[in-house]
Amino acid sequence: MATAPRPRTTTRDPGELAARLTAWLDRRLPGVTVSGLAVPGSNGMSSETLLFDLEHPDAPVRGCALRLAADPAAYTVFPVYDMARQHRVMGLVAEHTDVPVPRVLWLEEDPGPLGAPFFVMARAEGRVPPDVMPYTYEGNWLHAATDAQRAFLEAESVGILARLHDGFPAKEAEFLLPGGAGSPLRRHVDAQRAYYAWVVEGLAPSPLIEAAFARLEELWPDDEGPAVLCWGDARIGNIVYDGFAPAAVLDWEMAACAPREVDLGWTVYLHRFFQDLTVGFGRPGLPGFLRREAVERRYAELTGHVPRAMDFHTLYAALRHAIVMLRIAYRQAYFGEVEVPADPDRLILHHAALAAMVRGDYWTGEE
Repeated sequence: MATAPRPRTTTRDPGELAARLTAWLDRRLPGVTVSGLAVPGSNGMSSETLLFDLEHPDAPVRGCALRLAADPAAYTVFPVYDMARQHRVMGLVAEHTDVPVPRVLWLEEDPGPLGAPFFVMARAEGRVPPDVMPYTYEGNWLHAATDAQRAFLEAESVGILARLHDGFPAKEAEFLLPGGAGSPLRRHVDAQRAYYAWVVEGLAPSPLIEAAFARLEELWPDDEGPAVLCWGDARIGNIVYDGFAPAAVLDWEMAACAPREVDLGWTVYLHRFFQDLTVGFGRPGLPGFLRREAVERRYAELTGHVPRAMDFHTLYAALRHAIVMLRIAYRQAYFGEVEVPADPDRLILHHAALAAMVRGDYWTGEE
């Protein structure tokens, strides 16, 4: 998988999208001109992003970003893309906290205009730690920064989680709870089980992922802690920075009502995912950056809440990421980009790290 071609991120035609978007906007701002339409090179394989400028005297902003649900005919990464939910979460975060989120503008739930629901927001200006090649490799602004600059960015980024979790009224987040019975954490895990079942329906299951679910039950925390609004995809690659300070927090499609540690585990592990890949290719990466012990300590200093059951939550983050990676790999196979090996666990790029977490020796010497 490390040498496989980069998975395609869209099956849509940019020119056709531009024409359809212009027609849709003209109904809201007659005479509007759309210019500078671009698809970012970092566009993901889930919701897609379009950037463009508006030319109109009544335009609420000039620079816009559009988040478009994945093409349902393109072997989507997730089974459902609820753009109204994302739009609502971002509006509520702006209303109840000082966490910087882009101003949300228009929501379109009808798939007719662009082929799928979407919403438009103000474009955030700044720079983002890259995923390809990951910021843990040489040749990007974060890797080239000083230790002090990275330490500042790390502290401020953990501060985003602290301000979100402490500032957002927990009751307002309950609409994000999945259906079913049990605590918010139990419902969250059950929803991931359902997602995994969807991913492997009619395909080879992953023994490693199933072992990880079993290990979660063994590690289940005695005290789950209160549920808060969790960002969901809580990683620095989803923050726009002004210098080294967070200027905008993006990608709320995985927002949840869950314990704080769901976000903390994701933040810690998603960095380790990139760091492990980098070390695996013989590069030092950023070994002193976003270490688990430092993230936990900073969060406790800011909130008074000492993170609990982090072995559980980092394993859960790696497990959730594995399910996504398996779906992306099966998507690549669908498009003829890779062949499925005899052992489906090999499709999970971080299978060795996940196996070590299941055994219980991944964090040895790291805490």
